[in-house]
Amino acid sequence: MIRRKQIESSILNSMGYDPESEILEIELKKNKQIRQYHNLSKAIWQELKNSHSKGRYFLKHIKGKYDELRFAQTID
Repeated sequence: MIRRKQIESSILNSMGYDPESEILEIELKKNKQIRQYHNLSKAIWQELKNSHSKGRYFLKHIKGKYDELRFAQTID
């Protein structure tokens, strides 16, 4: 299980990363949907985590560029 932390973002509610499996897990603010992005390097995770606008970074650099798994509801 990936631990997510609440973040300040207009579109993301929380996010977490597992460096061993290289999986980013996010929860969308709008519908509480959980998504996982696979094969995401630690460098990209660090850039996302440190970006001023996490939602903008996510949309520009991650969404549609990595394998994605969607969950209809939270998996915590």
